[in-house]
Amino acid sequence: MISIYLSGDSWLHRTPAGLKLLVVAVASLLLFQVKSPLVLLPCLAGVIGCYATLGSPGLARLALLRGLTVFLAILLLLHWVSGTFWDGVSVILRLVVLILAANLISITTRMDDMLEAVTPLFKPLEWLGLSARKPALCVALVLRFAPYMMQIFGRLREAYQARSGARNSWKLLPPLAIQCLRMSDNVADALQARGGSDGLSGQDKIRTGQKTA
Repeated sequence: MISIYLSGDSWLHRTPAGLKLLVVAVASLLLFQVKSPLVLLPCLAGVIGCYATLGSPGLARLALLRGLTVFLAILLLLHWVSGTFWDGVSVILRLVVLILAANLISITTRMDDMLEAVTPLFKPLEWLGLSARKPALCVALVLRFAPYMMQIFGRLREAYQARSGARNSWKLLPPLAIQCLRMSDNVADALQARGGSDGLSGQDKIRTGQKTA
């Protein structure tokens, strides 16, 4: 299984996964109420500062934004055309802050820790005789691999630009889909080898600090 986990012993690594998820969730609700770029800019600086505490490997993970540049530029252009330029700036800043915050959790939280933090949210399903770990695993996988897929898209776009000179094209979609399917197969094989969602305990937990082919 391909991992984006950044091994280390920083204060972010030591912070419980549940607390980090709660902080990001609350911050998301609060930021959606903020309209001023003057407030969102310090928030962005704060998130980047958190990456800086991880050292150069942490700052290198900011390259995640490369895959979003075109999307953000189009979004800003649409707001400019509609006469709401500063609203567009606020929207972009908000998106960048939330994406970077979510990615920060992914690179500083092991998969098994994230799974244990999310599982209690689905405990009511057990009253119906359903498994709480399976939907929790789905949520944890989305949190884990969504930033990784953005990194893949960024690499594909850079390779395409080097060959053709163009930054984006619909031709990027097929290789991106192939990469997604390949990754899903690898993840499925790794989970099956560990007994599925019920096997993610004890010595069989997925350790995202390791890479499994």
